[in-house]
Amino acid sequence: MAVIRVATCQFPVSANIRRNLGHVVRQVRVAAERGADVAHFPEGALSGYAGVDFGTFDGFDWDELRSATRRIADLARGSGIWIVLGSAHQLSGPNKPHNSLYVINDAGELVDRYDKRFCSGSPDERTGDLGHYNPGDHFSTWEINGVRCGALICYDYRFPELYREYAKSGVQLMFHSFHAANASPERVETIGAAMGTAFETLNRAATFTYPGVTMSAAMTTAAACNHMWISCPNSSAPESLWPAFFVRADGVTVGRLRRNTAGVLVSTVDIGKELYDSTAAWRDRAMAGILHSGTAVDDPRSKGRKVL
Repeated sequence: MAVIRVATCQFPVSANIRRNLGHVVRQVRVAAERGADVAHFPEGALSGYAGVDFGTFDGFDWDELRSATRRIADLARGSGIWIVLGSAHQLSGPNKPHNSLYVINDAGELVDRYDKRFCSGSPDERTGDLGHYNPGDHFSTWEINGVRCGALICYDYRFPELYREYAKSGVQLMFHSFHAANASPERVETIGAAMGTAFETLNRAATFTYPGVTMSAAMTTAAACNHMWISCPNSSAPESLWPAFFVRADGVTVGRLRRNTAGVLVSTVDIGKELYDSTAAWRDRAMAGILHSGTAVDDPRSKGRKVL
């Protein structure tokens, strides 16, 4: 059966494209030396993340970004490794860019690009991601070593419908890039206070913040409910709200890096590995709209819901 080795990479993403490029180059080389088939990077890994790492795209050096991207494509070809790279994708005229993942194969070819579909922000599109990016409108799938792969970015995790649609298309491995970092200690404390510090002991997480608590739980759920392996890189720029990790298709986390520290986590995806999957018998039916297991009974006492 199909096997793929995934390097889930984290480093302190910044507004400095050259510095980000240096981190990517070093970590791709480490990944290749450790036998990885693909290196996976955080949201905005090359460009930096607008609104967090830098304030606005005004004056952004798109030529430098394209040049750095071409260097990474050359690196993929020279190293014989796929690269899933977080960056920004420039659009025409005054249109805001996409928040994207470039999928570069081991021949250095750009085989697809995923654009973040659910950008955070208010309905007037002036805050959060929507203040800086235009949302995408498509799914992205491809294969590595016979493993069907898909891509999502950060806030997309709040919409399980995306995982279900990918599952319907046969995706077995999700590259889900995040950027939940570069937050001041004061910001982390403020978020925790807003959540209610009395509940901190009941919500064990890398940081007591909304993404720190909910995101890892959502990845466990998405993996187990869709029987899908998930790579979850994050920026390690202090304060990073959680470290990069990898989830097996049964919902078990099988590797985790250290928070606020650059690193490469290599995990083996073995599609043939027998794993616990309690929903296997009914998942396809549920995705087809049959929302019960077994055979529904035609009985008046079943239909009469207001009688004992």
